[in-house]
Amino acid sequence: MNQTFMWANLVHLGSNMWNEEGNTKGREHRSTPCASPKLRFFRETWDAHMQELRDSGVNTLIIDVGESLKYESHPELAAEGAFTHEKMKAEVDKLKGMGFEVIPKLNFSACHDIWLKDYSRMLSTPVYYEVCRDVIRDVCEVFKPKHFHLGMDEETADHQRNFMYAVVRQGDLWWHDFYYLLDIVEKENARAWVWSDYMWHYPEIFLAKMPKTVVQNNWYYPGKFSTADEGFTESMAMRLNAFRLLDEHGYDQVPTGSVFSAKDNIEKLTAFCKENISSEHLLGMMQTTWERIDPEWMHVHHTAAEHIAIAKKQFES
Repeated sequence: MNQTFMWANLVHLGSNMWNEEGNTKGREHRSTPCASPKLRFFRETWDAHMQELRDSGVNTLIIDVGESLKYESHPELAAEGAFTHEKMKAEVDKLKGMGFEVIPKLNFSACHDIWLKDYSRMLSTPVYYEVCRDVIRDVCEVFKPKHFHLGMDEETADHQRNFMYAVVRQGDLWWHDFYYLLDIVEKENARAWVWSDYMWHYPEIFLAKMPKTVVQNNWYYPGKFSTADEGFTESMAMRLNAFRLLDEHGYDQVPTGSVFSAKDNIEKLTAFCKENISSEHLLGMMQTTWERIDPEWMHVHHTAAEHIAIAKKQFES
């Protein structure tokens, strides 16, 4: 395809994607144990890490926006200290000037939408649809993106077992809402991305209903890749096979790894994907940490940058 291979990194400007404010159950040892009314942003740390990522060969940033933007359509969603449209535009322009493609991400999964505040408890209602439309349009006006990540991962009861309020869309309702969000993004002339784990649970439905226009972020975080690795499970095999199935069915992919479980995951995953996904459909690779960019957690981000640099060097050699 006529585009630059993406070496991508997911970073969090907004981080109200998990437990409700005051509820740290299950996340006591994470950089973001629960939602906060104040934006958790550290300018010097952020700037230094953006340069570190650029020096590591990253050319694409996926930015979780969430509560970090003071949406002109819905300012009530903004955290204290959120970026105005003008300040966010300046930040995006700065990052683009460093050579990054900047991709906004608004996660509309019912498992990761604390940033929507009260609207997260109005799923699939006329009010909810209007808010979703408005915030997508606001973000597109600010970012002018070629791509837009809609999230949509982990919308299961088990993933919300520690929440104070849990809700799950199922069957045709999940698809109805996803198609609605997709239509808004495409009308803004952006190409949608989505996490692919719905496919793990309902592969036949996913392959029948997911449009080929949507870039797939299948993710795999362990350090084990074959039956020769002790502890390799059927679940791991299924998740790895999802990369092959997506390729066989003609989906473009940006496979996603992480230092979450294994520091060297991204280089192993990159090698696996180079072997198992056609070059036509392998658009890039993405690294994640799932920790906010906080001075106390920079050791995790340093490790992530180090290993994506190794993966890129091995891939290109």
